[in-house]
Amino acid sequence: MAKVVQFDKTGGPEVLELREVEVGEPGPGELRIQVHAIGLNRAEVMYREGAYFYPPTHPSGLGYEAAGLVEAVGDQVTGFAVGDPVSVLPAFLQTEYGTYGEHVLIPATAAVARDPGLAPEQAAAVWMAHLTAYGALVERHRTQPGDHVLVTAASGSVGLASIQTAQRLGAVAIATTRTPDKKERLLAAGAAHVIVTEDEDLPSRVRDITEGKGVQTVLDPVAGPGVDTLAEAVSPGGRLLVYGALDPRPTPLPNAKSFPALSTRTYTVFEITTDPARLARGVAFVDAGLKTGAVAPAIDTTFDLADIADAHRHMEGNSQLGKIVVTVPH
Repeated sequence: MAKVVQFDKTGGPEVLELREVEVGEPGPGELRIQVHAIGLNRAEVMYREGAYFYPPTHPSGLGYEAAGLVEAVGDQVTGFAVGDPVSVLPAFLQTEYGTYGEHVLIPATAAVARDPGLAPEQAAAVWMAHLTAYGALVERHRTQPGDHVLVTAASGSVGLASIQTAQRLGAVAIATTRTPDKKERLLAAGAAHVIVTEDEDLPSRVRDITEGKGVQTVLDPVAGPGVDTLAEAVSPGGRLLVYGALDPRPTPLPNAKSFPALSTRTYTVFEITTDPARLARGVAFVDAGLKTGAVAPAIDTTFDLADIADAHRHMEGNSQLGKIVVTVPH
């Protein structure tokens, strides 16, 4: 038996319950993991609320990321042995697997070897954020040295990872934040410029920073009507990638009469994690950064598994800078 977080209906953090369940043995292609730390993501909040791109099936577990040890290996699995330290990547549906628990089953394709010297809390804060940034800035369209990259809602874990990735590629990261509270911390995190959107006109500031050229890439997890304003900041032939839906309002296609030609598309990390070749390249890119220190996961706050509802409330408060991590005592 293991303590696992489940919920029976969509709603607020209070629907999350810590239950004793029988995890069982891994099936073909699966691993059973003893979980030491869990990385929280906005996707899990939306899934719990019933606002994600697929609905939960009840009772439902949840969670995309974790770090721990392999404790059982299913048939047809190679490359892993009992006792191996691993991280869990977002490469499955939460209707099928989840990471919120003391012991969980995962597909072996969603596991990656973890350097034993990397603490579980750090390892659980890496992969969703940095593979998302890798896919957007490297795999889909190789960002060039000197390019300007606009990162909106930059204080989240993907925003910080995007700043680090832009730096590794020699690009200039421009971060946005709604209020001035996080400006200095974003500059310290590596942003070359920070635009405080409640005080500054974003397109004007971008034109000033880029000498009128605009940015080559926008990474936006917000969506909604604000994409029209973002489109004004894009250089001709640039691109606007929307990878989230923090604003639930409809997202318009930027008006071609008002803006220079640009490419707009939605993007998700699953484009990387469900393609073996892309995933191998992404893991190599992130691993190299971990070894050199260029990838440095930022942890905002840690919670105990028993306080999972409070961890979700903290995420909903939008005050964090970096990753919220839940630790699992054994």
